[in-house]
Amino acid sequence: MRVTRIIADLPVDDIEAAKGFYTGFLGLSTEEFNLGWVARYTSPDTGVNVQLVTQDASAPESPLLSVMSDDVEAAYAEAQELGYEIVHPLTTEPWGVRRFFVRAPDGTVINVVHHPH
Repeated sequence: MRVTRIIADLPVDDIEAAKGFYTGFLGLSTEEFNLGWVARYTSPDTGVNVQLVTQDASAPESPLLSVMSDDVEAAYAEAQELGYEIVHPLTTEPWGVRRFFVRAPDGTVINVVHHPH
């Protein structure tokens, strides 16, 4: 799999309550998107970012990492071939991304995702 970007998915109880710390104190003041259950905040100066997640909208578990890939279908096939547990099947979500969740051997749930251009 070719990874193009990795973003931390931080579990929070309430995005709006947590937002001030990340946008103010950490300076991640650009809200790239906010779907109510997931939001990404980015530094306008450096481009570093983090995603805050309450509970995933369509998967049984929330991921701790989002890994962007330019070929999510090939990544899905490889994960299956290697026998990794698929937590959420390859899906085109209503908000426009194509993704699946895989469990790493250490138990970490990873969102492997492709964002259309």
